Amino acid sequence: MPTPAAALDLLLLPTWLVPVEPAGVVLKEHALGIRDGRIAFIGPRNEALKLEATEVRELPGTLLSPGLINAHGHAAMTLFRGLADDLPLMTWLEQHIWPAEGKWVDEAFVRDGTDLAIAEQIKGGITCFSDMYFFPKVASERVHNSGIRAQIAIPILDFPIPGASDADEAIRQGVELFSDLKHHPRINIAFGPHAPYTVGDENLEKIRVIAEELDAAIHMHVHETAFEVQQSTEQRGERPLARLARLGLLGPRFQAVHMTQISEDDLALLVESNSSVIHCPESNLKLASGFCPVERLWQAGVNVAVGTDGAASNNDLDLLGETRTAALLAKAVAGSATALDAHRALRMATLNGARALGLETETGSLEVGKAADLVAFDLSGLAQQPVYDPVSQLIYATGRDCVKHLWVAGKQLLDDRRLTRLDEQRLCATATTWGQRISGHRE
Repeated sequence: MPTPAAALDLLLLPTWLVPVEPAGVVLKEHALGIRDGRIAFIGPRNEALKLEATEVRELPGTLLSPGLINAHGHAAMTLFRGLADDLPLMTWLEQHIWPAEGKWVDEAFVRDGTDLAIAEQIKGGITCFSDMYFFPKVASERVHNSGIRAQIAIPILDFPIPGASDADEAIRQGVELFSDLKHHPRINIAFGPHAPYTVGDENLEKIRVIAEELDAAIHMHVHETAFEVQQSTEQRGERPLARLARLGLLGPRFQAVHMTQISEDDLALLVESNSSVIHCPESNLKLASGFCPVERLWQAGVNVAVGTDGAASNNDLDLLGETRTAALLAKAVAGSATALDAHRALRMATLNGARALGLETETGSLEVGKAADLVAFDLSGLAQQPVYDPVSQLIYATGRDCVKHLWVAGKQLLDDRRLTRLDEQRLCATATTWGQRISGHRE
């Protein structure tokens, strides 16, 4: 590695450095240097200590990896956490969540709920997340202020939603927000038709045309349940994914969330179109929605990322825990103990997420030139000993409470488990106030 010409802003010296790319590599006695928000140096510790750096930080007992990427969620729904548990999906949506949203969701709700979600995600090692919720402009403002990275997917449905009277208004708002933020260093705008059963062909066609014109991603719940697929087959004579393919929505910019039902024809469509699948195992388990066949997708060459879904159906935004669940579930579903090993699971939660969101050249792995989106996990605790393979310990023996430090674009957002930009006590108090309002006024 050539010696950097200018002084580094920060030199980090962890016990283990896991770049994710190349795959399966664990570097010991290595260091990472940051300059101007980007990774400027990765190399042996003894070489690093010869470099000039404004700040040098020893990180003993830590694993330094790319920041985790939560590829699907509904951030502001943190304020509905635990509101309607232990119910099937459509009952949960139609009888509880949609009525609650109609009553409570406004700009203040989205502001406070998104702040709470961002703080929880930063403390859990997440440097980038995808959000699909109402009042997306408000959410993007919270992302901007917090320092985190995000994809904001504009929610589009055939009926009125909070903040948009119809699909045309939602699309128009999305185009405006895309234009306003197209040069933002940390925010990407995508289009988020809710699901095949809530958006008709006419609006899907409009979304396809606009997304193509803008080169924007499309983020959509697809094949979340067997009922959804069965209903489409009975009513339309085709499976939802086949319908989306016929309408021209599938492709490298398409993000299919859930995909618990995958036939051979579905798999062929995903492979041919180079669409990404975003796996949300804990939400699918809790709502009994089904199992995404991750290993089958992976072996076929489909890019699979991982997401938490919203806190109203999970009930946390813990991507490290989600990834552990994904790794364990993949083995049971595939009937193979070798399915989704720890290193591939970490890749799914980092570089695969970046690829799904179209950010793989910017983040998702530790490579010189990429944004310094990093997380340091503390593996020095009792429950992590002894450490044979630090990545295995991270995935199978470590919880998000071991997240010690976090940087996005070189800015430290978590320092020794303390948030640097967000007030944790104030966030908790605000969330408690919302909870009292909502529980006190529920019909």
